[in-house]
Amino acid sequence: MAVHIRLARAGAKKRPFYRLVVTDHRSPRGGRFLENIGTFDPTKKDAVLSVKQDRLDFWTGRGAQASETVTRLLKRLKKVTAASDAK
Repeated sequence: MAVHIRLARAGAKKRPFYRLVVTDHRSPRGGRFLENIGTFDPTKKDAVLSVKQDRLDFWTGRGAQASETVTRLLKRLKKVTAASDAK
């Protein structure tokens, strides 16, 4: 079973809210998932991403592949946390 880490859309019409989920690659975007490991809210000013880092590390260690969008968001999160730690 190929496992992916991707975004699952939630929220109302024109008010998107995403969950960062671990799922079988054959499941639909808003369908079944194995675990919810974070959230992403693009409507906020700074587009808030929160991730359970220990669970992310667990699943990537098991071979889960992150989608392109999730990879981009995680890189942005690392930049923000590195910049805030440097202050």
